[in-house]
Amino acid sequence: MTSETTPTLVRDIMIKDVATISPMASIRDAIREMRRRRVKSLVVEKGHPHDAYGIITYTSVIKTVVAEEGDIDLANVYDICSKPVITVHGDMEVKYVARLMINQSIRRVVVLENNELAGIVTMSDIIDLILEMIE
Repeated sequence: MTSETTPTLVRDIMIKDVATISPMASIRDAIREMRRRRVKSLVVEKGHPHDAYGIITYTSVIKTVVAEEGDIDLANVYDICSKPVITVHGDMEVKYVARLMINQSIRRVVVLENNELAGIVTMSDIIDLILEMIE
């Protein structure tokens, strides 16, 4: 997934306006935020400076609420999020991120710069890049 001259980097395709949520928010709040932002996942903010980021997705919400009959008002985002989330650096080539995502069976990775949230890359972003390259 490289152009003829230079490889495409994560920072070239990442979404910079990342939808985030507090780890202490309720699942109901997370669902509302996903709908408001029109996204299928939220990056869970760090609890403290030395903490790791997490991620909550539609799948984790459905699993908790429907399959396990959880209460969306009693459970916190922290209780159901995946943490730590897999992260990459903005200077990484997209082809390596795509391989990582395939090998780990994940649909999104968080991009960190200086250990702080810089963006997110989803499978859809990579597919969009491929479509641009073949058109």
